[in-house]
Formats: sequence, C-alpha cells, structure tokens
Amino acid sequence: MLRQFVAGRLEKRWSPEQISQALRREFPGDTARHVVHETIYRAVYRPELGGLSRGLPARALRSGRRRRRPHRRPGERRPNGITAMTMIGQRPAEAAGREEPGHWEGDLITGASNRSAIGTLVDRASRYTILLHLPGRHTAEAVRDALIAAFCQLPPQLRRSLTWDQGKEMALHAEVTAALGMPVYFCEKASPWQRPSNENTNGLLRQCFPKGSDLRAQEAGDLAAAAAELNARPRKTLGWDTPAARLGR
Repeated sequence: MLRQFVAGRLEKRWSPEQISQALRREFPGDTARHVVHETIYRAVYRPELGGLSRGLPARALRSGRRRRRPHRRPGERRPNGITAMTMIGQRPAEAAGREEPGHWEGDLITGASNRSAIGTLVDRASRYTILLHLPGRHTAEAVRDALIAAFCQLPPQLRRSLTWDQGKEMALHAEVTAALGMPVYFCEKASPWQRPSNENTNGLLRQCFPKGSDLRAQEAGDLAAAAAELNARPRKTLGWDTPAARLGR
C-alpha cells in the first residue's frame, strides 16, 4: 500500500516532500507509513534495494535526473579560496549610491561547460561597460591581471571601488587593491541583486555572446566592439544619455 501511494503521486508529479507530508495526513496514527522525503528519493534512485520502478526517475521526478545530485552539509562545502573579504554591508555610502562615478560592479559570463569566460565591469553611476579578455582559463591570476590592466587605463578618480560576487576567480583581490589602490567589496552568497547594473548588462551582452558558446573564440577586438556598442546606446535610466557621454562628464 505504501509503495502504491508513493508511486501514484510521483506519477502525478508530486515532489517527495509533498508525498511525505501527505502520508502523515492520510495515516496520522500509523507511523509505519510515515517516511521522510529522503527515503522516497532513495527508493526512486536505488530500485535494486526494493524501492520503486526503475522507470520512475526520468519520468516522475521534476528534475528528470537519473542520479541524485549529492548534497553537502554546510560545513562540508568546498571553500572558494577567498580570505579577508570586505562585505558589501561595509561599502561606504558614496559607493552604494549612483552619483559618484568610479564605483564598479564586476562578474564573469561563462561559455559552454564553464570552460571559457569574459569579465564584465559596469560603472554604477554611468553604466559604462568594460569587458575583460580572458583567452585562457579564467583563474584568479588571469582575472587579477586583466583587472589591473583594464583599470590602469583609467584615472584614479574613476577607480574608487569594485563590487564582485564570491567567485573563486577573485581569490587574489588583495593584490588588485594593492596595485590599484581600489577596495574590493563582496556580495553575500547567491545575491545577484546586489550587483544590479552588472546583472542587467550581462543580460544585454548575451545577445552578442550566447549561452553555450565558446567564448575563447572572441578576440580582444570583438570585446572592445561589443562594449563600445553598449556604451554608445542611449539609456532610459540615464535620461536617454549614453554611458560614454555620462562617464566623460
């Protein structure tokens, strides 16, 4: 009866957690029929242990996976290699605002299987965009060198701060700060809304660099052309000014 109850609801695309709760409601006094959702997952993915039909994983579970993705406890998660982070909550008011140019948001957009990447930098005040050419692997060393090379071309008043997520490519942020005199602030984990200008720009850039493409095929000139196109495009948020004109004021 328990097998039929679980299999029937899996066929209706219920999640294992929904089924687990339904069992408690359906059989409140029969604890032998109360199973946690992990038991249902195990029954689906390990039918050889006396669980459910071998055809269920791809057909019934919403993920469609035939193997369970491993879940780590918080203490077992792989470290990102970043130490001494200054979090976004410590960013001064002038960096959090949009009146003063020179406060940047940064990120990577990646290609197929995360094997290639382009660095993206957006000024919070003007929405001016700079793209970093990363023709090899997007390691912390490569990103450090690309950041220093790009920002060294700007005057000091246009390199006041940089805000990034907690990607391991920023493990050498202290060296970036030392070379540029530019503090780096880190967003909270899984909080892309803390870099809104950068996230919006990354979406626009996907028109030039589609997901799943090999970004190693892009030359530095291709990136410069894509950035120039964005910087010359009028923006409603800038009162129909262009990022290039706004940054130049």
